[in-house]
Amino acid sequence: MEKLDGKSVNIVEQNIKELRKLFPEIFIEGSNEDGSRWKLDSYALQEILGVYIEDQQERYSFSWNGKIRSRYIAQSQSTGTLRPIPEKSVYWHSSQNLFIEGDNLEVIKLLQKSYHKRVKMIYIDPPYNTGKEFIYPDRFQDNLQTYLKYTKQVDDEGLKLSANAETSGRFHTNWLNMMYPRLKLARNLLREDGVIFLSIDDGEVANLRKLCDEIFGEENFIANIVWHKKYTRSNDAKWFSDNHDHILCYARSKENFSIRPLPRSDEQTAAYSNPDNHPKGPWKATPLHAKSGSNALPYKFKNSVEWKPPVGTFRRFNDESMARMEEGNEIWFGEDGTQTPQRKSFLSEVKEGVTPITLWPYSEVGHNHEASNELKALEFNGIFSNPKPTRLIRRMCVLSDTEDRDGIVLDFFAGSATTAEAVLRQNDEDGGSRRFIMVQLPELCDKKSEAYKSGYFTISDIGIERIKRVLSKITKERTNKMEQEKSKLPGMCEELPYLDLGFKVFHLDSSNIKTWDADYENFEEALFDTIENIKSNRQEIDILYELLLKYGLDLTVPIEERQIGEKTVYIIGAGALIVCLADRIGLSVVEGIAALKGELKPEVTRVVFKDAGFKDDVVKTNAVQILHQAGIDDVKSL
Repeated sequence: MEKLDGKSVNIVEQNIKELRKLFPEIFIEGSNEDGSRWKLDSYALQEILGVYIEDQQERYSFSWNGKIRSRYIAQSQSTGTLRPIPEKSVYWHSSQNLFIEGDNLEVIKLLQKSYHKRVKMIYIDPPYNTGKEFIYPDRFQDNLQTYLKYTKQVDDEGLKLSANAETSGRFHTNWLNMMYPRLKLARNLLREDGVIFLSIDDGEVANLRKLCDEIFGEENFIANIVWHKKYTRSNDAKWFSDNHDHILCYARSKENFSIRPLPRSDEQTAAYSNPDNHPKGPWKATPLHAKSGSNALPYKFKNSVEWKPPVGTFRRFNDESMARMEEGNEIWFGEDGTQTPQRKSFLSEVKEGVTPITLWPYSEVGHNHEASNELKALEFNGIFSNPKPTRLIRRMCVLSDTEDRDGIVLDFFAGSATTAEAVLRQNDEDGGSRRFIMVQLPELCDKKSEAYKSGYFTISDIGIERIKRVLSKITKERTNKMEQEKSKLPGMCEELPYLDLGFKVFHLDSSNIKTWDADYENFEEALFDTIENIKSNRQEIDILYELLLKYGLDLTVPIEERQIGEKTVYIIGAGALIVCLADRIGLSVVEGIAALKGELKPEVTRVVFKDAGFKDDVVKTNAVQILHQAGIDDVKSL
């Protein structure tokens, strides 16, 4: 019976497996430090790649001190897990939304298996590297331990972190080393038709663009959007008033991604009218010529009007098309019939919505002051600086939508959880079922800050409370709307679509499984730990969710409890995973678990026990055989 360890998915191992599928001839047998069998033959790889090998010293590349180490950080396994906090959650058993407290690098590592290629949209608003924001203290080997110290989960000393001063000599380097592994891992979570939006200011936009070109591929660059974030100028600015931010947009695969048009505004719709009562409906006049070219051929209409395109232009349509439009009364000569002829572009024939542009004015997507007012409306007064307006992120949701409006939206620099509110508000407006995953470091609030004085000790506390207040507000609004619907005439009342008004809270911690860490002084203690290797302060619910991560199951998958032979058995995902963490398990329990496969009929069934949970070794050995006879081959122990 194979044992599970306390590590996240091995990304390097996965990459090697994928490479072996493509090019098995570039591997040779050999002994690696981790005990694996295959080694890469670099010379064979060069032969396969042929002319694509770059052997010149002088070449275009984007490099900085620490880049190689950043790659190692992205590939290293996490020894953490996500522990559920039902008491902080809303509708724990039914909600599909997630809020995760923790260092986003470690959290993204833990999500690699469960959410690989499942996220439709990522939005992040990372630290802008102004020398004031917190810079994440990544360590190659002990990043989780660093996080636990920082959040005072290990000792009372905590870990004091300094700002990234511009005078340090590593100003851009520190920021790049923080961003690289996170974006590298985030790409793995995007669907093939997924997209990422990244907010940034002028200070690092050039570096972020190069970083994203490398990670996502410059061929997958969609746009550099300029957001007009302020509606007033700063007259005390030394050079220019900084009134904009950048939003970089990259697709996972440009071939598979398409931007959905924006809804046409009332003003844009009003541009179409029908003064001649044309049967095709409203239209607007558009030129028959294009602005550049040299094919300025004239055309003579049946009413003897000869139209000559302006010099230096060309006709958009050939003679056949022109004649067809004239026959269908689709040419407009003005109300008096003597004006320059134009084509009638019918509203019924243009695509639904309008193409977005790369300049987003605050009138359309909000500004910083609006974002602050949104927090005030939720009775958060001055406790969070520089939030983003929900309208800004709602636009991104709409642009990246599928027809079903049911994608997962991830924000791993969640801050005050604006993205969560944006998803909830957009779902409420259009009946969508988008899900959110928020990840936020429980960064300690300054004791002198308004947040701390208001009882919020970490940034994640603010985010969790904001979501709760938004949910409460939407619930009240929907209740009022339903009351108004009920007051209508019989048969006129419309039911509101279902809306997920909850979220599950998790927090990053060390694995529930003890690791072998023996030395001379604690050897006896470590030896006994191998017998009962589940940490004493962990509950069964903690272990269940660690198993979901290890098996790549969604953290919101249904979990059913059953009693078999007076032992609790957990059925996860309608039988995809069956877990029994009880002690002194007998064969009757094992046989009951085997019978579940026939009852539930899942495509694949995995079973997990505690390694020390059986009555004796005979039961443990026979358990594997009984389950194997029932068609269950994946049996593991903790």
